[in-house]
Amino acid sequence: MDLHLKGKVVIVTGGFKGIGKGIVFQLAREGAIPVVLNRKDGVEDEFIKEISEITDEYDIRYIDLNDTDELKPIVEDVYRKYGHIDGIVNNAGRNDNLDLESTTWQEFEASLHNNLTHYFELVHQAVPYLKESKGSVVNISSKVALTGQGKTSAYAAAKGAILGLTREWAAALVADEVRVNAIVVAEAWTPLYAKWIKSFGDEEAQQARLSLITDKIPLGHRMTTVEEIADTTCFLLSDRSSHTTGQWLNVDGGYVNLDRSLA
Repeated sequence: MDLHLKGKVVIVTGGFKGIGKGIVFQLAREGAIPVVLNRKDGVEDEFIKEISEITDEYDIRYIDLNDTDELKPIVEDVYRKYGHIDGIVNNAGRNDNLDLESTTWQEFEASLHNNLTHYFELVHQAVPYLKESKGSVVNISSKVALTGQGKTSAYAAAKGAILGLTREWAAALVADEVRVNAIVVAEAWTPLYAKWIKSFGDEEAQQARLSLITDKIPLGHRMTTVEEIADTTCFLLSDRSSHTTGQWLNVDGGYVNLDRSLA
């Protein structure tokens, strides 16, 4: 299926690794022009080498998203360069495991800034251009917003707010035909997830821990791949999903919404 993304300019935050990288690479394969917002973290050379094998139509803007004021000039410069902005993928974030009992309110607010504020500011700055292009926004959220985890109050609050903003922005922009949707990620196999699994010990211990998780995923008893999340993201960005807005899509093999006894 042609997603009609050729030449579309899509800004993606946190695009060097994991889910963000998968989204950027799939956008490139579809002929879009991904604009990656990411801090320099030691993998940029490898990223450039890999994406250059797919396309030479991409852009990278180095930014620490905690420096939120830097988003406005980036968005304006991207518009000046290309003449249009067609999509936003808010992806960057990190589960920092700040729990209820031991986290100060200052730490809580800092975590919200790290995981939420740049979602708002990027769309805030891009709104005029999204209206012009009748573009699309995809917010990446997490199952912890819906299920809780018991040890990550700040991250859960941020991801819950992202779901709320998805519905709010969809309502605010519906008259302008700008669509806003969210993908709710559960157990997705990313480099960060793989690193976490390795922390459980030797290969046998790692596999035992992984099996505890995958055994509870109804569809296929396996982790979601970044490619599956990327494919859904590209569909939501495209005009093939032209009547879809305000939705939270669980790309998770039924992990959240199906009875886990099915597994």
